[in-house]
Amino acid sequence: MILIDNHKFTVTGTLIWYYYICHREVWLIAHQLEARQDNPFLELGRFLQEQSYQRERKSVRLENVEIDLIKRQDGEIVVAEVKKSSRFEKSAIMQLAFYLKLLQEYGITARGELRFPKEKKRVVVELTPDRLEELQNAEADIRRIIALPKPPLEQWIPMCRNCAYREFCWS
Repeated sequence: MILIDNHKFTVTGTLIWYYYICHREVWLIAHQLEARQDNPFLELGRFLQEQSYQRERKSVRLENVEIDLIKRQDGEIVVAEVKKSSRFEKSAIMQLAFYLKLLQEYGITARGELRFPKEKKRVVVELTPDRLEELQNAEADIRRIIALPKPPLEQWIPMCRNCAYREFCWS
């Protein structure tokens, strides 16, 4: 754990998600520079999360993370993340693997499931030794990024077109 402005900082699932998309956004989020909350793509994501899978238990908080769905199925615990698109599937897999790792640290064995309601797609996610090692490396690099005195330089990627930080980076 490191300190930012005298506050303890821990890696979150959101930072894991953005680490695989944009390191600059990791720094901005960690330093509490909030994106435009009225961004239509953020609003769509929140709407899909709220409206999809309404009969299942939602939004379970554990430490610094919020898991979208949790249920017991066939005698095992299943945790799920709901995403609007599989476009950033790698990021979603690693975010969910991070949640599985956190649960495992509490002695809870679970399996993960990514859900893409608009695509009617589900992807099973397991915490393999390779994923665990990749997560540990990503967490270390996230700590390095947020310890930088200023954000990494902007770098245009396809995600920038719809990003809530677009005006911040490209104005």
